[in-house]
Amino acid sequence: MPTTDHPAAEVSTLAQEVLTRVEQAVVGKREPLTLVLSAVLAGGHVLLEDFPGLGKTLAARSFAQTLGLDFSRAQFTPDLLPADLTGAYVFDQRRGEFDFRRGPLFTGLLLADEINRTPPKTQSALLEAMQERQVTVEGQTYPLPQPFHVLATANPIEYEGTYPLPEAQLDRFLLRVSFGYPSAAEELDVLRRRVARQAEEQRLDPVTDAAGLQRMQQAVEGVPVEDEIARYCVELAAATRGHRAVQVGASPRGSLALLLVARAYAVVNGRDYVTPEDVKAVAHAVLDHRVAVRPELWMSDVDGSSVVAAVLQEVPVPGARQAAGSTAR
Repeated sequence: MPTTDHPAAEVSTLAQEVLTRVEQAVVGKREPLTLVLSAVLAGGHVLLEDFPGLGKTLAARSFAQTLGLDFSRAQFTPDLLPADLTGAYVFDQRRGEFDFRRGPLFTGLLLADEINRTPPKTQSALLEAMQERQVTVEGQTYPLPQPFHVLATANPIEYEGTYPLPEAQLDRFLLRVSFGYPSAAEELDVLRRRVARQAEEQRLDPVTDAAGLQRMQQAVEGVPVEDEIARYCVELAAATRGHRAVQVGASPRGSLALLLVARAYAVVNGRDYVTPEDVKAVAHAVLDHRVAVRPELWMSDVDGSSVVAAVLQEVPVPGARQAAGSTAR
Protein backbone atom coordinates (compact mmCIF):
# COMPACT_ATOMS: atom_id res chain seq x y z
CA MET A 1 0.00 0.00 0.00
CA PRO A 2 1.52 3.35 -0.95
CA THR A 3 2.05 5.90 1.76
CA THR A 4 0.59 9.39 1.70
CA ASP A 5 0.33 12.34 4.02
CA HIS A 6 -3.39 11.55 4.47
CA PRO A 7 -3.81 7.88 5.41
CA ALA A 8 -7.55 8.33 6.00
CA ALA A 9 -7.97 9.50 2.40
CA GLU A 10 -5.99 6.50 1.21
CA VAL A 11 -8.16 4.12 3.23
CA SER A 12 -11.26 5.79 1.82
CA THR A 13 -10.04 5.25 -1.74
CA LEU A 14 -9.34 1.57 -1.09
CA ALA A 15 -12.63 1.14 0.76
CA GLN A 16 -14.64 2.60 -2.09
CA GLU A 17 -12.88 0.27 -4.52
CA VAL A 18 -13.71 -2.69 -2.27
CA LEU A 19 -17.38 -1.66 -2.18
CA THR A 20 -17.50 -1.17 -5.95
CA ARG A 21 -16.13 -4.65 -6.55
CA VAL A 22 -18.42 -6.28 -3.98
CA GLU A 23 -21.35 -4.57 -5.72
CA GLN A 24 -20.44 -6.52 -8.84
CA ALA A 25 -21.81 -9.54 -6.97
CA VAL A 26 -24.26 -8.01 -4.46
CA VAL A 27 -26.41 -5.64 -6.48
CA GLY A 28 -27.92 -2.41 -5.15
CA LYS A 29 -26.95 -2.69 -1.46
CA ARG A 30 -24.31 0.02 -1.16
CA GLU A 31 -25.38 1.36 2.24
CA PRO A 32 -25.61 -1.98 4.11
CA LEU A 33 -22.36 -3.07 2.45
CA THR A 34 -20.77 0.19 3.65
CA LEU A 35 -21.89 -0.66 7.19
CA VAL A 36 -20.38 -4.15 6.96
CA LEU A 37 -17.06 -2.78 5.68
CA SER A 38 -17.07 -0.11 8.42
CA ALA A 39 -17.42 -2.86 11.03
CA VAL A 40 -14.50 -4.77 9.52
CA LEU A 41 -12.33 -1.64 9.47
CA ALA A 42 -13.30 -1.08 13.10
CA GLY A 43 -12.04 -4.59 13.89
CA GLY A 44 -15.44 -6.13 14.63
CA HIS A 45 -17.88 -8.85 13.64
CA VAL A 46 -21.23 -8.60 11.86
CA LEU A 47 -24.54 -10.44 12.19
CA LEU A 48 -26.38 -10.54 8.85
CA GLU A 49 -30.02 -11.16 9.74
CA ASP A 50 -32.32 -11.43 6.76
CA PHE A 51 -34.59 -13.71 4.77
CA PRO A 52 -33.12 -16.54 2.65
CA GLY A 53 -31.78 -15.73 -0.79
CA LEU A 54 -30.91 -12.08 -0.24
CA GLY A 55 -27.15 -12.35 -0.66
CA LYS A 56 -25.81 -12.84 2.88
CA THR A 57 -23.47 -15.70 1.98
CA LEU A 58 -22.52 -14.02 -1.29
CA ALA A 59 -21.64 -10.81 0.55
CA ALA A 60 -19.39 -12.63 3.01
CA ARG A 61 -17.54 -14.48 0.27
CA SER A 62 -17.22 -11.30 -1.81
CA PHE A 63 -15.70 -9.34 1.08
CA ALA A 64 -13.21 -12.15 1.72
CA GLN A 65 -12.15 -12.11 -1.93
CA THR A 66 -11.84 -8.33 -2.30
CA LEU A 67 -10.02 -7.96 1.04
CA GLY A 68 -7.64 -10.80 0.21
CA LEU A 69 -8.57 -12.83 3.30
CA ASP A 70 -8.60 -16.58 3.76
CA PHE A 71 -12.24 -17.67 3.80
CA SER A 72 -13.97 -20.57 5.50
CA ARG A 73 -17.60 -21.46 6.03
CA ALA A 74 -19.13 -23.31 8.95
CA GLN A 75 -22.70 -24.57 8.55
CA PHE A 76 -24.25 -24.38 12.00
CA THR A 77 -26.52 -27.34 12.76
CA PRO A 78 -27.99 -28.80 15.98
CA ASP A 79 -25.34 -31.56 16.03
CA LEU A 80 -22.36 -29.22 15.51
CA LEU A 81 -19.76 -29.67 18.26
CA PRO A 82 -17.24 -27.11 19.54
CA ALA A 83 -14.41 -29.24 18.13
CA ASP A 84 -15.99 -28.93 14.67
CA LEU A 85 -15.16 -25.21 14.89
CA THR A 86 -11.97 -25.07 16.93
CA GLY A 87 -10.31 -28.24 15.72
CA ALA A 88 -9.24 -31.28 17.74
CA TYR A 89 -6.29 -33.48 18.61
CA VAL A 90 -5.90 -36.48 16.30
CA PHE A 91 -3.57 -39.39 17.02
CA ASP A 92 -0.84 -39.86 14.40
CA GLN A 93 -0.08 -43.59 14.40
CA ARG A 94 3.15 -43.21 12.46
CA ARG A 95 4.71 -40.85 15.00
CA GLY A 96 2.81 -42.09 18.02
CA GLU A 97 1.78 -38.53 18.93
CA PHE A 98 -1.33 -36.37 18.97
CA ASP A 99 -1.46 -33.60 16.38
CA PHE A 100 -3.76 -30.60 16.58
CA ARG A 101 -5.83 -30.27 13.42
CA ARG A 102 -7.22 -26.78 13.11
CA GLY A 103 -10.87 -26.12 12.48
CA PRO A 104 -12.56 -23.50 10.30
CA LEU A 105 -12.04 -20.78 12.94
CA PHE A 106 -8.42 -20.52 11.81
CA THR A 107 -9.08 -18.20 8.92
CA GLY A 108 -9.28 -14.52 8.02
CA LEU A 109 -13.02 -14.32 7.50
CA LEU A 110 -15.42 -16.95 8.83
CA LEU A 111 -18.96 -17.28 7.52
CA ALA A 112 -20.97 -18.67 10.45
CA ASP A 113 -24.02 -19.76 8.46
CA GLU A 114 -27.33 -19.94 10.36
CA ILE A 115 -25.61 -19.35 13.65
CA ASN A 116 -28.82 -19.72 15.66
CA ARG A 117 -29.22 -23.38 14.67
CA THR A 118 -26.48 -24.67 16.95
CA PRO A 119 -26.68 -25.28 20.74
CA PRO A 120 -25.29 -22.83 23.32
CA LYS A 121 -22.24 -25.01 24.03
CA THR A 122 -21.03 -24.60 20.45
CA GLN A 123 -22.02 -20.95 20.38
CA SER A 124 -19.78 -20.40 23.42
CA ALA A 125 -16.77 -21.72 21.49
CA LEU A 126 -17.42 -19.10 18.85
CA LEU A 127 -17.86 -16.46 21.55
CA GLU A 128 -14.28 -16.97 22.83
CA ALA A 129 -12.95 -16.70 19.29
CA MET A 130 -14.86 -13.49 18.61
CA GLN A 131 -13.90 -11.77 21.84
CA GLU A 132 -10.42 -13.09 22.60
CA ARG A 133 -9.21 -13.95 19.07
CA GLN A 134 -8.16 -17.33 20.39
CA VAL A 135 -9.51 -20.84 21.02
CA THR A 136 -8.88 -23.22 23.91
CA VAL A 137 -8.75 -26.97 23.23
CA GLU A 138 -8.08 -29.40 26.09
CA GLY A 139 -6.47 -26.65 28.14
CA GLN A 140 -4.21 -25.46 25.34
CA THR A 141 -4.75 -21.97 23.91
CA TYR A 142 -4.21 -21.22 20.23
CA PRO A 143 -4.21 -17.66 18.85
CA LEU A 144 -6.24 -17.08 15.69
CA PRO A 145 -4.78 -15.46 12.56
CA GLN A 146 -4.91 -11.68 12.35
CA PRO A 147 -7.06 -10.13 11.11
CA PHE A 148 -9.96 -12.39 12.11
CA HIS A 149 -13.59 -11.50 11.44
CA VAL A 150 -16.90 -13.34 11.72
CA LEU A 151 -19.82 -12.66 9.42
CA ALA A 152 -22.70 -14.68 10.83
CA THR A 153 -26.09 -15.20 9.20
CA ALA A 154 -29.47 -15.76 10.81
CA ASN A 155 -32.99 -16.19 9.49
CA PRO A 156 -35.40 -13.89 11.39
CA ILE A 157 -38.58 -15.87 10.61
CA GLU A 158 -37.68 -19.49 11.42
CA TYR A 159 -37.85 -20.47 15.08
CA GLU A 160 -38.33 -24.25 15.01
CA GLY A 161 -35.03 -26.00 15.69
CA THR A 162 -33.22 -22.78 16.57
CA TYR A 163 -31.41 -21.58 19.67
CA PRO A 164 -31.81 -17.82 20.22
CA LEU A 165 -28.49 -16.07 20.63
CA PRO A 166 -27.94 -14.96 24.24
CA GLU A 167 -27.55 -11.24 24.89
CA ALA A 168 -23.87 -11.75 25.72
CA GLN A 169 -23.17 -13.11 22.25
CA LEU A 170 -25.37 -10.60 20.46
CA ASP A 171 -23.39 -7.89 22.23
CA ARG A 172 -20.17 -9.24 20.68
CA PHE A 173 -21.44 -8.40 17.21
CA LEU A 174 -20.44 -4.87 16.39
CA LEU A 175 -23.35 -4.57 13.96
CA ARG A 176 -26.53 -6.31 12.93
CA VAL A 177 -27.34 -5.60 9.28
CA SER A 178 -30.20 -6.51 6.95
CA PHE A 179 -30.08 -6.20 3.16
CA GLY A 180 -33.80 -6.34 2.40
CA TYR A 181 -35.40 -7.25 -0.89
CA PRO A 182 -34.05 -5.63 -4.07
CA SER A 183 -36.15 -3.37 -6.24
CA ALA A 184 -37.55 -4.80 -9.48
CA ALA A 185 -34.80 -3.06 -11.48
CA GLU A 186 -32.08 -4.42 -9.19
CA GLU A 187 -33.51 -7.93 -9.32
CA LEU A 188 -33.59 -7.76 -13.12
CA ASP A 189 -29.94 -6.63 -13.05
CA VAL A 190 -29.07 -9.73 -10.99
CA LEU A 191 -30.63 -11.95 -13.65
CA ARG A 192 -28.88 -10.15 -16.50
CA ARG A 193 -25.47 -10.42 -14.82
CA ARG A 194 -25.95 -14.14 -14.20
CA VAL A 195 -26.81 -14.77 -17.85
CA ALA A 196 -23.91 -12.62 -19.05
CA ARG A 197 -21.18 -14.35 -17.02
CA GLN A 198 -22.39 -17.88 -18.02
CA ALA A 199 -21.34 -19.37 -14.69
CA GLU A 200 -22.85 -19.72 -11.23
CA GLU A 201 -19.84 -18.62 -9.20
CA GLN A 202 -18.44 -15.12 -9.47
CA ARG A 203 -14.81 -14.48 -8.61
CA LEU A 204 -13.76 -10.98 -7.54
CA ASP A 205 -10.20 -9.70 -7.72
CA PRO A 206 -8.60 -8.61 -4.43
CA VAL A 207 -8.11 -4.92 -3.69
CA THR A 208 -5.76 -5.56 -0.77
CA ASP A 209 -4.57 -8.45 1.42
CA ALA A 210 -4.54 -9.36 5.11
CA ALA A 211 -1.54 -7.14 5.85
CA GLY A 212 -3.07 -4.30 3.85
CA LEU A 213 -6.34 -4.61 5.77
CA GLN A 214 -4.45 -4.37 9.04
CA ARG A 215 -2.79 -1.18 7.84
CA MET A 216 -6.20 0.20 6.91
CA GLN A 217 -7.49 -0.66 10.38
CA GLN A 218 -4.49 1.03 11.99
CA ALA A 219 -5.10 4.15 9.92
CA VAL A 220 -8.72 4.23 11.13
CA GLU A 221 -7.47 3.87 14.72
CA GLY A 222 -5.39 7.01 14.19
CA VAL A 223 -8.41 9.20 13.40
CA PRO A 224 -9.25 11.40 16.43
CA VAL A 225 -12.79 11.76 17.77
CA GLU A 226 -13.99 14.98 19.40
CA ASP A 227 -15.26 14.80 22.99
CA GLU A 228 -18.69 16.06 21.95
CA ILE A 229 -19.06 13.10 19.57
CA ALA A 230 -17.99 10.64 22.28
CA ARG A 231 -20.44 12.29 24.68
CA TYR A 232 -23.20 11.97 22.10
CA CYS A 233 -22.51 8.23 21.79
CA VAL A 234 -22.66 7.83 25.57
CA GLU A 235 -25.92 9.79 25.80
CA LEU A 236 -27.56 7.69 23.08
CA ALA A 237 -26.59 4.41 24.75
CA ALA A 238 -27.66 5.68 28.17
CA ALA A 239 -31.01 6.85 26.78
CA THR A 240 -31.81 3.29 25.65
CA ARG A 241 -31.37 2.09 29.24
CA GLY A 242 -33.77 4.69 30.56
CA HIS A 243 -36.49 4.18 27.95
CA ARG A 244 -39.80 3.11 29.52
CA ALA A 245 -40.25 0.16 27.11
CA VAL A 246 -36.80 -1.32 27.66
CA GLN A 247 -35.88 -4.24 29.88
CA VAL A 248 -32.16 -4.16 29.02
CA GLY A 249 -30.53 -1.29 27.16
CA ALA A 250 -27.19 -0.87 25.44
CA SER A 251 -24.17 -1.46 27.65
CA PRO A 252 -20.97 0.66 27.60
CA ARG A 253 -19.81 -1.77 24.93
CA GLY A 254 -22.67 -0.37 22.85
CA SER A 255 -21.53 3.24 23.19
CA LEU A 256 -17.96 2.18 22.35
CA ALA A 257 -19.22 0.28 19.29
CA LEU A 258 -21.16 3.36 18.23
CA LEU A 259 -18.01 5.48 18.36
CA LEU A 260 -15.77 2.93 16.61
CA VAL A 261 -18.18 2.20 13.75
CA ALA A 262 -19.01 5.89 13.25
CA ARG A 263 -15.29 6.64 12.96
CA ALA A 264 -14.76 3.89 10.38
CA TYR A 265 -17.91 4.98 8.54
CA ALA A 266 -16.55 8.52 8.32
CA VAL A 267 -13.24 7.29 6.90
CA VAL A 268 -14.98 5.10 4.32
CA ASN A 269 -16.87 8.21 3.24
CA GLY A 270 -13.69 10.22 2.79
CA ARG A 271 -13.32 12.15 6.04
CA ASP A 272 -10.72 12.11 8.81
CA TYR A 273 -13.18 13.45 11.38
CA VAL A 274 -16.49 12.18 12.77
CA THR A 275 -19.77 14.09 12.66
CA PRO A 276 -23.05 13.49 14.52
CA GLU A 277 -24.52 12.40 11.18
CA ASP A 278 -22.03 9.52 11.08
CA VAL A 279 -23.22 8.40 14.51
CA LYS A 280 -26.85 8.61 13.45
CA ALA A 281 -26.15 6.71 10.23
CA VAL A 282 -24.79 3.68 12.11
CA ALA A 283 -26.97 3.91 15.24
CA HIS A 284 -29.63 1.39 14.24
CA ALA A 285 -27.12 -1.21 13.06
CA VAL A 286 -25.10 -0.79 16.26
CA LEU A 287 -27.84 -0.46 18.90
CA ASP A 288 -31.00 -2.25 17.75
CA HIS A 289 -29.79 -5.75 18.68
CA ARG A 290 -28.48 -4.51 22.03
CA VAL A 291 -31.93 -3.39 23.20
CA ALA A 292 -34.37 -5.88 24.76
CA VAL A 293 -37.93 -4.62 25.26
CA ARG A 294 -40.08 -5.62 28.22
CA PRO A 295 -41.76 -9.04 27.75
CA GLU A 296 -45.28 -7.65 27.96
CA LEU A 297 -44.55 -5.54 24.84
CA TRP A 298 -43.35 -8.40 22.62
CA MET A 299 -46.74 -8.65 20.87
CA SER A 300 -46.87 -4.91 20.21
CA ASP A 301 -45.04 -2.86 17.59
CA VAL A 302 -42.32 -1.90 20.08
CA ASP A 303 -38.89 -3.37 19.35
CA GLY A 304 -35.25 -2.38 19.49
CA SER A 305 -35.49 -0.42 16.26
CA SER A 306 -38.42 1.72 17.44
CA VAL A 307 -36.66 2.40 20.75
CA VAL A 308 -33.48 3.54 18.97
CA ALA A 309 -35.54 5.69 16.58
CA ALA A 310 -37.18 7.40 19.57
CA VAL A 311 -33.83 7.90 21.28
CA LEU A 312 -32.35 9.49 18.15
CA GLN A 313 -35.25 11.96 18.18
CA GLU A 314 -34.97 12.74 21.89
CA VAL A 315 -31.22 13.08 22.50
CA PRO A 316 -29.95 16.54 21.40
CA VAL A 317 -27.45 16.47 18.54
CA PRO A 318 -24.17 18.21 19.55
CA GLY A 319 -24.37 20.96 16.92
CA ALA A 320 -28.03 21.66 17.65
CA ARG A 321 -27.31 21.68 21.38
CA GLN A 322 -24.60 24.33 20.97
CA ALA A 323 -26.83 26.43 18.72
CA ALA A 324 -29.64 26.27 21.29
CA GLY A 325 -27.25 27.35 24.03
CA SER A 326 -26.02 30.31 21.96
CA THR A 327 -29.62 31.41 21.25
CA ALA A 328 -30.49 31.25 24.96
CA ARG A 329 -27.56 33.44 25.84
